[in-house]
Amino acid sequence: MANALCDIRLLLIATALAFIYIQMRLFSTQSEYADQMAAAIESENHCTSQMRLLIDQISMQQGRIVALEEEKKRHDQECGQLKALVKDLERKGLERLIDKVQVPVAAVVVMACNRADYLERTINSIIKYQSSVATKYPLFVSQDGSDPNVKKKALSYDQLTYMQHLDFEPVHTERPGELTAYYKIARHYKWALDELFYKHNFSRVIILEDDMEIAPDFFDYFEAAAALLDKDKSIMAVSSWNDNGQKQFVHDPYVLYRSDFFPGLGWMLTRTTWDELSPKWPKAYWDDWLRLKENHKGRQFIRPEICRTYNFGEHGSSMGQFFQQYLEPIKMNDVLVDWKSMDLSYLVEDEYLKYFAELVKKAKHVRGADAVLKAYNIEGDVRIQYEDQSDFERIAHQFGIFDEWKDGVPRTAYKGVVVFRFQTPRRVFLVGPDSLRQLGIKDP
Repeated sequence: MANALCDIRLLLIATALAFIYIQMRLFSTQSEYADQMAAAIESENHCTSQMRLLIDQISMQQGRIVALEEEKKRHDQECGQLKALVKDLERKGLERLIDKVQVPVAAVVVMACNRADYLERTINSIIKYQSSVATKYPLFVSQDGSDPNVKKKALSYDQLTYMQHLDFEPVHTERPGELTAYYKIARHYKWALDELFYKHNFSRVIILEDDMEIAPDFFDYFEAAAALLDKDKSIMAVSSWNDNGQKQFVHDPYVLYRSDFFPGLGWMLTRTTWDELSPKWPKAYWDDWLRLKENHKGRQFIRPEICRTYNFGEHGSSMGQFFQQYLEPIKMNDVLVDWKSMDLSYLVEDEYLKYFAELVKKAKHVRGADAVLKAYNIEGDVRIQYEDQSDFERIAHQFGIFDEWKDGVPRTAYKGVVVFRFQTPRRVFLVGPDSLRQLGIKDP
C-alpha cells in the first residue's frame, strides 16, 4: 500500500511538472505572439506613416503637375501669339517686297504723233489715277515721227518712259485718195506693241491715244478684266469704250457686256493674242481689220455700259468725223466702282449666253413701224426685231444710235443684238433675224 501511495505521488509530481512545462511553453508562445503582434502593429504604423508620406508626396507632385500644365498653357498661348506676330510681320514684309518688285498688270502706252497740247491733257489725266498704282501700270508714250514739241512734252514727265518710232519708208496707198496717215498709224501700232511685248516683255498692254481722258476706276476695271482675259480664251480683248455710250443711252456704271464688235479706244490685249496678230498686222485701218471675222475668229470683246475713257480729239486723222454727234456727248464714268469686290463670273462665255438670253427673253416684244413710240410708252425692257442691215439702220436712226456695220456685225452687237438704254433705266434690245436662235430663245 505504501508502494501504491508512492506511485501516485510520483504520478502527481510528473503531472504537475508536465503542467508547469506546458504553462511555461504556453507563456513563451504567448510572449512571442505578443512580440510579433507588437512588431506587426509597429510595421503597420510604419506602413501607414510611409503611405501618408507617399500620399503627401503625390499630392505635392499633382500640384506641381497642375502648375506645370498651367505654365505650359501660358507658354503655348505666348508661342501662338509670337507665331501670329511673326506671320504678320512676314506678310507685311512680303507685301513690302511685292510692292518693290510688283509684277505689272499691264503696260499703258499712249500713242502720240504731233499734238503736244492733247498729249499733255491725256498724260495729266492718266497720272492723276496712275500714280498710286504706278508699279502695276508702268506708263509709256510712243511718238510716231519727230515733232519736237511732242517729244519735249513727253520727256518733261518723270513718271513715264518715252519711245520714238522713226519710219522713213515711203507710204504707198492701195486705193486712190486714201490718207497716208492710216498707214503710218498701223505701222506705229505694230512697232510699239512689238517693243512692249517683245523688248520690254510685258504680258498685257493697254493702248490709249493722245486725245483721251480716263475715268477714276479705269485701272481697277482693267485689273478685274485681266483676270477674265486669263480665264476665258474666248475673250480677245477688253475695251473701256461703248460706241453707244452717249449720255442718253447709258445708266448703270456696274454693268459690262460681251460684244462681237471690236470697240477700240482704250483697250487691253495679251501677249498671246499679239503673238497671233503681229505677223499678219495690216498695212492700214488696223481697227476695222480687227473687226473682220477672219481675224477675231468668233472671239468677243468686253465693254462697259458707261465708258471708262473720253475722247476729246475733235481734230486729228479722222478730221473730227462723227465728233459732235457721237463722241462729244459720250458720258465718262464718274463713279468709283470697287471692281475687286464685283463678281464678274457672268461674263464667262457659257454663263454670259444664259445671262444675256434671259435679259432678252424677259423684254417685251414691240412690233410695227412705230416701235420707237411704243417703246417710249412701255415700262421695262423692250425688244425690237430688225430684218436686215437696212432695217437696222432705219431703226437705229430713229433712236439716234450708231447705225454702222462691219463684216455683218452692228457696232456693240452680241449675237446680232444691240442693247442700249432708252429713257433710262429701260433697256432696248434691237434683235437680229437669227439672234433668238443663237441665244437659244424660242420666239413665241
